Amino acid sequence: GSTSFMRMRLAELRQTDPEARLRHQWVPYERISIHLKRAVVAAEDDRFLDHAGFDWEGIERALERNAERGRISAGGSTISQQLAKNLFLSPSRSWLRKGQEAVITLMIETTWSKRRILEVYLNVAEWGNGVFGAEAAARRYYGRPAASLGPAEAARLAVMLPNPRYYERNYGGRVAAHAARVQRRMIHSQVP
Repeated sequence: GSTSFMRMRLAELRQTDPEARLRHQWVPYERISIHLKRAVVAAEDDRFLDHAGFDWEGIERALERNAERGRISAGGSTISQQLAKNLFLSPSRSWLRKGQEAVITLMIETTWSKRRILEVYLNVAEWGNGVFGAEAAARRYYGRPAASLGPAEAARLAVMLPNPRYYERNYGGRVAAHAARVQRRMIHSQVP
């Protein structure tokens, strides 16, 4: 299966290459490295197990940054919110889309366990141009399955998530330093 986000990316890729395909292979939760699970939680949503879909402190910080900049540039989104967007919505940034995302997030949090939320997120997240899911990312960047990723590799993948197509091409010193910080925080990350 594919998500709304995957279908949109595939349509974009096919504008330049009609034969383009997505790299994606679903793997069960148990076949994803504990290091990648911890790295993603450390990088994207360090209070994942403690909230019901919304990190109100993170949202408050994002609203303050957006007010300072006069535009929506920071989202403060949790893993559950990102999953709602990836599964059903577009990447557009508007208050209407954020409202739709909130409703879907509540439905996801009400019906799925945190383990299921993280499993689906790790299997549908974009990790590069046409690269979706932990398995495709591990094979694309490291030539091996997601189950065998070590801590440093996992941290490097996790820091790509906010803008994977950019970081795929521009993995420089700032990104490497961020990956090192994420790797240090991973030992404190709790995952289901």
